Amino acid sequence: MPDPFGRAIRDFHRGEQDEPLLQRDGDLTLDHPIERFYFSSFTVNGEESEWLASRLDGPLLDMGAGAGRHSLYFQERFETVAVEVSDHLVETMRERGVADARRGDMFALREQFGRGRFRSALAIGTQLGLAQSMQGLRKFLGDLAFVTTPDGTAVVDCYDPDHEETEELLGYRDDPTPGLAHRVMHFEYEGDVSDVLLFRLFAPDRLREAAVGTGWTVSEVRYGDDGPHYRAALEKS
Repeated sequence: MPDPFGRAIRDFHRGEQDEPLLQRDGDLTLDHPIERFYFSSFTVNGEESEWLASRLDGPLLDMGAGAGRHSLYFQERFETVAVEVSDHLVETMRERGVADARRGDMFALREQFGRGRFRSALAIGTQLGLAQSMQGLRKFLGDLAFVTTPDGTAVVDCYDPDHEETEELLGYRDDPTPGLAHRVMHFEYEGDVSDVLLFRLFAPDRLREAAVGTGWTVSEVRYGDDGPHYRAALEKS
């Protein structure tokens, strides 16, 4: 299966990227900012990074870890396991020094890890939307509760469809249901075309609704400086 996304990031890391990684929705096209999203160093030196680090402890599961930006920081402090569905990204993380980078699917956690394996979990990159539905989100949260300890914590992120700037996102699709929307797009790199990606966008209240009965409570929501993007801290209820 073509993996233009993972291959472009690997090529960037190796200094071999000669063409842009493109995000497409029909005739609309954007250059995906690889360096800014995946290769800027994560350090705890401000309010937002301090907030994130304060909610995580080891062992940590970094889901959809990309090029290992967060794992490289946290593995120096406690055990960190980084998972990615892309072999190219797993290879990239290992080359960058991620100690435990492995191929894994954040939407199949019970098949990969035992009960209570992790003290905390992280999913930064809006891949939470790949749950695709409220039912899929509930299942993911239930599985995440299974592989984390009774006092576990997690941080996830998403785009808020109720924010006025969300409809400017490439691939945005409206939904008549309050607090929900879609985002549809694919990636292209050096002639390779990915499968179409369907993201479900959940407003914070929808995330809270999905968490009911899964073992999680949304303890805090924080918006960044970039409009509709938010991060949510989860705690065991």
